[in-house]
Amino acid sequence: MAVTAAQISELRKSTGAGMLDCKKALEQTDGNFDQAVDFLRTKGLAAASKKAGRAATEGMVAAAISNEADKGVLLEINSETDFVAKNDKFQNFVKDIADHILQAAPNSIEELFAQPYSGDSSKTIQTLLNEAISVIGENMQIRRFNSYSVTGNGAVGSYIHAGGKIGVLVEATCESPTAAKDPAFTTFVKDVAMHIAAAAPLYVQRSEVDADVLEREKDIYRAKARESGKPDNIIEKIIDGQVNKFYGDICLVEQHFVKDTDKTIQQYAAETGKSLGTAITITRFTKYVLGEGLEKKESDFAAEVAAAAGL
Repeated sequence: MAVTAAQISELRKSTGAGMLDCKKALEQTDGNFDQAVDFLRTKGLAAASKKAGRAATEGMVAAAISNEADKGVLLEINSETDFVAKNDKFQNFVKDIADHILQAAPNSIEELFAQPYSGDSSKTIQTLLNEAISVIGENMQIRRFNSYSVTGNGAVGSYIHAGGKIGVLVEATCESPTAAKDPAFTTFVKDVAMHIAAAAPLYVQRSEVDADVLEREKDIYRAKARESGKPDNIIEKIIDGQVNKFYGDICLVEQHFVKDTDKTIQQYAAETGKSLGTAITITRFTKYVLGEGLEKKESDFAAEVAAAAGL
């Protein structure tokens, strides 16, 4: 019998299974909802539904870089517990998804879920996720990803800190294709990614800072200076100095390099470029902190143990 979109949507909402799997289940059971649920459960596709409401705020951030270093992906997948995040099955799943994104280049999470998995085209990524939840036994969420593809000469690099607690993806370009493949250029990109993880810049350079953000900072500096009773002409000079310090704190190229604080990142780029005979530009970066912005569920460990023991 023909099944309706409403039936498929209802089954998907109830089970968490993929759209195509729900359609097939309904067709196999002549549209019987309960039998369709059982059909999905026997296939291991509905187990995820029981776990879908659990908070997933642990997990890991991972990166995948192409062999030519011209493409890269930064990905965050969440689990319920840190214990599962350290599990080989979970880590392999994260790696598989990162590698898939690198190859298939989805533009959004929604598009990613609908794509056939590059390692087995008979499954979608949504199906693969549901199967992983069933096997691992915890709710998991593919939360976010970002992909870079170099235009022209350059490279993408990454840095993962503390087993996936922090991840950085960075892109740098240059004028020379030979320099872009030089190990010194690769080292530079990796060093910058590591620096970003430690120093947490918000922008690459001054031109990216929103004018409203800058004016708000100036208003704060101006108000503080006026409270001290300084004249207006002195206040404006003070503001200039404070603004430069502000830029130095939030703009990557003006920050002091964490591995050599005697030089800024811009100076490090200039030195590396000089040694390679080319100008180097850091074009963009993405930094993920695991669970950032997610509300962690507070738990009473003693109560959980008692409940598990049936007390």
